[in-house]
Amino acid sequence: MDITTSLILAVLQGITEFVPISSSAHLLLVGDLLALEGVDSLAFYAVLHLATTAAIILYFWNDILVLIQTAIRKLGRLPVNEKDQILLYALMLGTVPAVIIGLLFEEIIKTIFHAPIIIAIMLFVSSFFFMYAEWRYYTKPPQGALTVRQGFWVGCFQTLALMPGFSRSGSTLAGGMLLGMTRVEAARFSFILAVPITLAVGLKMLLELILSEGVISWGVISVGATVCFFTALFVIRFFLNFIRKYTLWPFIWYKIVLALLVAYVTLYV
Repeated sequence: MDITTSLILAVLQGITEFVPISSSAHLLLVGDLLALEGVDSLAFYAVLHLATTAAIILYFWNDILVLIQTAIRKLGRLPVNEKDQILLYALMLGTVPAVIIGLLFEEIIKTIFHAPIIIAIMLFVSSFFFMYAEWRYYTKPPQGALTVRQGFWVGCFQTLALMPGFSRSGSTLAGGMLLGMTRVEAARFSFILAVPITLAVGLKMLLELILSEGVISWGVISVGATVCFFTALFVIRFFLNFIRKYTLWPFIWYKIVLALLVAYVTLYV
C-alpha cells in the first residue's frame, strides 16, 4: 500500500464513519476499485477503526469519564446521578445485540453481504428506512428523555450495520428517532454507543494480524491513521452541528444515487 492510497482511505473512513452513508460500503467499494488485498489492507482497516474510535473517545471524553465514574460508584454502592445511570445502562444493553449477532453471523455476513450488488441493495433499502424515520419524526415529534429500553432497541438497530450499506451511525440515529429521541440526542448516543463495538473490532483485527506472518507497512498505516483521526474529529463536530438544523434527506439522496451507480457499474460495465 502506497502513501496516496493510505491517505485516500483514511479521509474516506474519517468522513463516512460518522455521517449516515456507510463507511464499510465505501471502504469495500473503493478497496475493490483500487484492487486492495493482503495483510497490509487488513491491517490498515483495523487501524482505521481504532483511529475513529480514538476520535470519539477524545470528543466525548467528559461524557465517557462521567460514565466510568458512574460505573465505579455503582460498584461501590455509592449514590449516582440518575440520568448518568440510565445512560450507562442504556449503553451496556445497547452493546449486547451487535456483539451476539456479530459473533454468530460474522462469517456469513462476510461471505454474502460484501458483493457490490448486495451493497447497492443495502444502500437502497437503508435509504427507505431513513425516509420512514424522517416521516415518523415529522408526524410524531420526540417526547421525553432517554430510557434504558430505548438504549437496548437502538442497539438492535445497530446490528443492521453489520451489513455493508446500512450505516452504523445512520441505523442508530434513525432508530433513535423512531423511538422518540431527538436527532441530536440520538446522534450523541449513537456516537458513544459506537465505542465498545468499534474498539473491540479494531483490536481483534489488529491482534490477529500481529500474530500473522505477513509483512505490514506500519509507517504508511500510521500516517493514514493520523489523518483519519483528525478527519474524524472534524466530521463529528460538523455532523452534530448539521443535525441540529437539518434532516437526513441529503444523505438519503446520496445513498440512492450511489446505490444506482454501483448497481449500474456492477451489472452493465
